[in-house]
Amino acid sequence: MISLCGITLSYGSFTLLDKVSLHISENEKIGLVGRNGCGKSTLLKILNGEVVPTSGSIDRPSELSVGYLPQIMKHTKGKSIIDEVMTVFASTKKASDELDAISRELAERTDYESPAYLALIERMNAVSDRLELESGEPENVRAAKTLLGLGFLDSDFGRPVETFSEGWKMRMELAKVLLSSPDILLLDEPTNHLDIESIEWLEDYLKAYRGAVMVVSHDRHFLDSVTTRTVEIVLGHIEDYKVPYSQYLVLREERLAQQKASYDNQQRMIEKTEDFINRFRYKPTKSNQVQSRIKALEKLDRIEIDETDTSSLRLRFPPSPRSGDVVFGCEDLSAGYDGRAVFTGATVEIRRGEKVAFVGRNGEGKTTLMRVIMGELQPMEGKVYGGHNVNPGYYAQNQEDILDGSDTVIGTLERSSAGWTVSQLRDLLGAFLFKGDEIEKKVSVLSGGERARLALAKLMLRSHNLLALDEPTNHMDIRSKDVLKEALLKYDGTLIVVSHDRDFLSGLVDKLYEVRDGKVREHLGDVSSFLRKRKIESLSELERKFPKPVAKKENEAQAAFQKSRAESREKKKLLARIEFVEKKVSSLEDEMAEIEKKLASPAENDDILELTRNYLDKKMEKEAFESEWVDLSEKV
Repeated sequence: MISLCGITLSYGSFTLLDKVSLHISENEKIGLVGRNGCGKSTLLKILNGEVVPTSGSIDRPSELSVGYLPQIMKHTKGKSIIDEVMTVFASTKKASDELDAISRELAERTDYESPAYLALIERMNAVSDRLELESGEPENVRAAKTLLGLGFLDSDFGRPVETFSEGWKMRMELAKVLLSSPDILLLDEPTNHLDIESIEWLEDYLKAYRGAVMVVSHDRHFLDSVTTRTVEIVLGHIEDYKVPYSQYLVLREERLAQQKASYDNQQRMIEKTEDFINRFRYKPTKSNQVQSRIKALEKLDRIEIDETDTSSLRLRFPPSPRSGDVVFGCEDLSAGYDGRAVFTGATVEIRRGEKVAFVGRNGEGKTTLMRVIMGELQPMEGKVYGGHNVNPGYYAQNQEDILDGSDTVIGTLERSSAGWTVSQLRDLLGAFLFKGDEIEKKVSVLSGGERARLALAKLMLRSHNLLALDEPTNHMDIRSKDVLKEALLKYDGTLIVVSHDRDFLSGLVDKLYEVRDGKVREHLGDVSSFLRKRKIESLSELERKFPKPVAKKENEAQAAFQKSRAESREKKKLLARIEFVEKKVSSLEDEMAEIEKKLASPAENDDILELTRNYLDKKMEKEAFESEWVDLSEKV
């Protein structure tokens, strides 16, 4: 259906894709995977015709229809959601006109056996099948079903597009792509802003889809459910596996292990052969054998080990200046847009040094609350107060609006830096995996993951005592998430983070605010205690409109299995808590040691009483954690 042959894409001396070949057949379901910035989004753009490769060829039928959902997109304004979605059906009339034109041409031609005539027959059947598929239901009914499947309510249909959050606008664009019923769907991280019910609906839709699908996603379960083939981009090359994601991981490890074993065996053979040649090179009785082995080495097809991308972020946030005790507070706060309140009556207080998470369903108001804190949105009602000397650093979801697409990577930092040399900026970008000529790339061509890294790099240019991060891990792979989490654990300022990622938040935050049903509720404690209180297993469960039905226990064996699984979960939670307590004790010991150094040799501006009080507070906190550790250890 569509083929890439020897595709190379270079930016200056940097080659992103190197002689890549790929064929996509009808009805294939393909997962496209690889590290952030490896070229996944770019490959989709090449398939969609948006990016022209440096060299190589693309073979695709002129009549092939492609539906493309990018990570970053522009949205129309001035229309309701339903009206905007209905615009996709203009293609139905186009298809009907094409069918009429083909019918007229077939009636006039007499070369019934020619390849051109047969190609017209095939195209007529394809267009006819598509129109038949779309004619089953009225267009407005199909549009409504798709919007409801993606989580919209009936009452949302008449709302203007601009009143929805970025996540809901992405769902609208996804609905338009699906309703266009193209020959091939190219979806770049479609699950990033979907709740659990919408993801399940999309999985069922794509599995039954009568066309090809290529999808980029970090959601392992989604890939396993939808795809039957996995294409990996690694260091500019492609590895193709005819299996779903989980099986690809196993086969990849097996292939690399076999390759390494074959390489080691061949190296031993080469070493022995070269040793024989060197020992007997000048011995006349062995000359024939020596020459034979020299020729054998020259003809040998040498095994090479595939390079693996081991690069990772290197993050450390600058020390933060001291702020007032209360960083942000509000009482009876109501906030929203265009006279419509998203939530009301909110009372929030965030103190210096706290690490706080905002959780809840998409569209409930997490970003709205964040924007009030950042001063980007004025409250509709209520009192808002901020702390003394608060210097915030804000990572927003809509990086496409904040970052200038016409600027370069290095230029973006140069315009935000004060006192940084070009050499220092290059070093900083290198820590964020922008190397060599990559720093000269235009922001407009960056993937979602690369934009996330660039936005985080901007936060490093200045010292902030408040970090406000709105879904910072949306486009990050697992390794990058871990590095960011580790940096935030060491950050000595105040943190507010919006995230649906339980693993990312676990051990990072000690207070949560849930935005639900127009209210903001405070929960003191970590993510695990919050989930226990809400009686759910993951933050994604918050996205369900209705509780997931629980199957009845049909017999004693099933009941025993459920009990065993619950006990296993409890043990994992217990071990996780022990690990958390141990880290806290170690961290407090390090902090106490630093205070002891200052007390032993105080500077002129050091407040001895404040240092002593701080030391005693940390000592009491450490002793409390040590006591908890003893109690927890007895339960293991």
